[in-house]
Amino acid sequence: MRTSYQYRLKPTKEQIKIIDNTLDMLRYQYNYLLGQRFEWFEQNRCSIDRCSLVVCHIPELKDKPNRFSQQATLTQLKKDRTWYKGIHSQVLQEVPKKVEIAFDRWLKGDNTGKRSGKPRFKAKGQYKTFTYPQFKREHFQNDKITLSKIGIVKVIVHRQIPDGFDIKTVSVTKKADGYYVTLSLDDKTVPTVKPDFKPENIAGIDVGLIDFYVTSENERISAPKFLRKAERKLKSAQRKVSRRKKGSNRRKKAIKSLAKQHKKVADTRKDFHFKTANHLLKKYDVIAVEKLNIKGLAKTRLAKSINDAGWGQFISILTVKAENAGLKVVAINPNATSLECSSCGQKVKKPLSQRMHNCPSCLTSLCRDLNAAINIKNRGAHDLKAQIMSSMRSL
Repeated sequence: MRTSYQYRLKPTKEQIKIIDNTLDMLRYQYNYLLGQRFEWFEQNRCSIDRCSLVVCHIPELKDKPNRFSQQATLTQLKKDRTWYKGIHSQVLQEVPKKVEIAFDRWLKGDNTGKRSGKPRFKAKGQYKTFTYPQFKREHFQNDKITLSKIGIVKVIVHRQIPDGFDIKTVSVTKKADGYYVTLSLDDKTVPTVKPDFKPENIAGIDVGLIDFYVTSENERISAPKFLRKAERKLKSAQRKVSRRKKGSNRRKKAIKSLAKQHKKVADTRKDFHFKTANHLLKKYDVIAVEKLNIKGLAKTRLAKSINDAGWGQFISILTVKAENAGLKVVAINPNATSLECSSCGQKVKKPLSQRMHNCPSCLTSLCRDLNAAINIKNRGAHDLKAQIMSSMRSL
C-alpha cells in the first residue's frame, strides 16, 4: 500500500538559495528536452520516408528521443555546464522521465486512453518540484532530513511515520507559503476488510451545491462555499497584482500574496473533505456514491460552484480512507437517480429548480436530494451484493 506524508521544511537562507537554483536549472533542462521532442515530432510526424521522384529530397527519419537516450546525454551536460554538478544525479535523471510522461500522454494518452493537452514550456517559477527516487530511512531522523547536495534541513513533523512503512521517494516542493517535503511511503501489508464489516450498514450520499451531501438517512451538511466566501479578498489581491508594474518587486510581492490566498482556500476545502470523510466512515461500513462526470459538469454555467465544492477530491479521499480502514465505497450509475421514485420506481420529470419530489403514482412526497440518496443506496446495495456473489463463485 502506498501513501504520502507531507511536512513543512524550514531551510536556511543558503538552503533556500540552493533549492531555488536547483529548480531553475531543472526547468531549463526540462524545456530543452521537451524542445527536442517537439523538433523530432515536427520532422517525423509523417510516416512516408521516400519519394518516387528523383528530384524530391526527403531527409532521413531521426530516432525518436526517449527517456533513456535523453538520460544518457546528462553526463556530457555536466561536462559542458559544470554548474549542473551541484544537482544530485538521480534528481536530474527524473527530468527526462517527466518529459516522457507529459509527451506520451499528449500523443498516446494514459492507461485509460485519455489524452492530455500539448505539454508547455515552463516559465520562470513554474517548475516547482524535484524528486529523489531513492531514499534511506536513516536520513530522516527526529525533526531533520538530509537531502543530497542541499544538506540537513529542519522539518516540522506534525505526525510520526507509522511503523512498518518504508520511505520510497522524497519530493521537495516550493509553494506560495514556503517549502514542503513529501514522503512516499510503502507498506508491505495489504489492507484487509474490517473483521466486523457489515454490508447491510450502508448509506447512499447525494452530493449537491446547496447541501454538500444528503445521506439516505436524511443527514445533510450545507455546502461550505469556501471560494465564494473568499472572493472579496481574492479580488482585492488580484486588483493589486493588476495595478503593479510588470517585473517590479512590488508586483512579485502582490503575486505571492494572491497565491497565498488561493492556497488557503484550497487547504481549507481539503481539510473539510477529510473531516467529512472521517465522519461518514465512522457511521457506515459501506457508502454508495454516484459515478459523476465532473469534468463535463464543470463546463456548464455552474462551473464555479462545482469546482468550489470539489466533489472529485472528496470522493477520491473518501475512497482511499475507506480502503485503508477496511471499509468500502461503491460507485453506481447516476442515471435518473433524481427522477426515479424511491418508493415505486416511477420516473417523475422535474426541473432542477423544483426541490421536492412528488410522485403522482404512490403519492410519495419528500426532498429531491433525499429521494436521490435513497435510490443511490438501493443501487449500491444491489451492486455490492453482486460483487460479493461474484467473489464467492471465484473461490
